[in-house]
Parts: sequence; C-alpha cells; structure tokens
Amino acid sequence: MAIKITKKIKAYSVATPEDAAKAASPVPAATPAPAPSAEIIQMHEKLERPEVLVGATYKIKSPLFEHALYVTINDIVLNPGTEHELRRPFELFINSKNMEHFQWIVAITRIVSAVFRKGGDVTFLAEEMKAVFDPRGGYFKAGGVYMPSIIAEIGSVIEEHMKSIGLIKDPAISDEQRALIAEKRAVYEQGLRKGEGAAGSDIAVTGEGTSFPPSATLCAKCNTKALVLMDGCQTCLNCGYSKCG
Repeated sequence: MAIKITKKIKAYSVATPEDAAKAASPVPAATPAPAPSAEIIQMHEKLERPEVLVGATYKIKSPLFEHALYVTINDIVLNPGTEHELRRPFELFINSKNMEHFQWIVAITRIVSAVFRKGGDVTFLAEEMKAVFDPRGGYFKAGGVYMPSIIAEIGSVIEEHMKSIGLIKDPAISDEQRALIAEKRAVYEQGLRKGEGAAGSDIAVTGEGTSFPPSATLCAKCNTKALVLMDGCQTCLNCGYSKCG
C-alpha cells in the first residue's frame, strides 16, 4: 500500500515487531502514590495475666488521711522453677475507707499498673513518686523518715517492695559501718545522760515513732530525723553520715 508523503521528513526510525506489540497492548493506568502517614508503634505486653499472682500489702498511716491506705502490689513470676526465675511487679491496688481522693487513687493504680505490664526498667517510678511534694507540707512517719507527700510514701512503698523481690539492689551496710553507727549512738546517749541527767529520757521513743532525740534534725542522705551534733560535727545516728567526712 502506497502512502503519499505531503510533509517534510524531519526524523525517522526503523519499526520492529516488538514496537508493534507494545503499541497494541493497553497502557496501564498510573497508580496513585500512597498518602504519607506517621508510623504508629503499638507498645503492648503480650503476656496475659495469670489466674493467681503473688504479692504483698503495705499499710500507710498518714496524718494527712483520716483512714489508713492499704497498698497491694502483685507480682508475676517469670520462668518459674528454673534458674532464671524472676519476680516482677505486675499490678497495683490501693484501698481505703477514705473516698475523698478516690479519683486520683484510681488514676495512680491504673497508670502504675500499666507501666508495670509494659516491662522494661520500671524502677524509675519509685524515684519519680518520691519526688512529689505536697504544697501543704510533708510529715514524719514512724522511724523519723520525712515524707514530702502521700504520693511520696506510696513511691517509698513501691521502692521497698522492689527491694524485697530483688529488682532494686539495696547497698548493704558493712559490719564496720554498723559498728561505727552503734558506737556513735552509744557515745551520744552517754554524753547526753551525763550532761543533762534526767534529760536522758529524751532518747526514748517520741511521738513521731522514732528512737532518736527530739532535737535531731533531718539527714540529707537517708532523709531521717537523726542528725545530731557530736564533737562539733553534724552526725547521723541512723546511717552514719557526717558532714565532716
């Protein structure tokens, strides 16, 4: 079949069978690019709650509350019966007759329990809660330990529980340090009795539940009201801390 060319030839190319096949095939429609979206990582603990958990209940009697608080911490036992057996806190419950602060008590139990179940290093919870201060002021609990708030005492209970299950390593006081503390306390009591006679009764347990002198001040190291002046230096009768080294 003859084709008459009426226009000027500007370029040319040799047609091949492959080009004819490509021209006959339909052109696929362009697929739209996916819309950009943020990658959401779901953090969850796949470990299901066992039917039975082991735990402990701690009583908190604070002057800020009319009724006592009972803090229950339940633990889950991982790898039971093996050399890698480990107890980890799994959930927290707080119970009290006082319903005035019911909302924040429920909030704390749910948040802390959720953090426990996420796993990982949960020891930071104790330090964070112990750093909460009440604008109305804190109080001294039995033993002369200062608590800046009721939240701080709940954090102290969590820390105590973590120490009991081995999650927090409590630096043990050496026998030499215990002997030094006992010696300093004996010297202080003896000097107090000799210098003030009947004032030695001040060593007896005070209304704050402590066996330290009522004149003792707060120790910056152990947070206990047991810092007294000995030989011109402030010395703690509870942990042995001394400002003079």
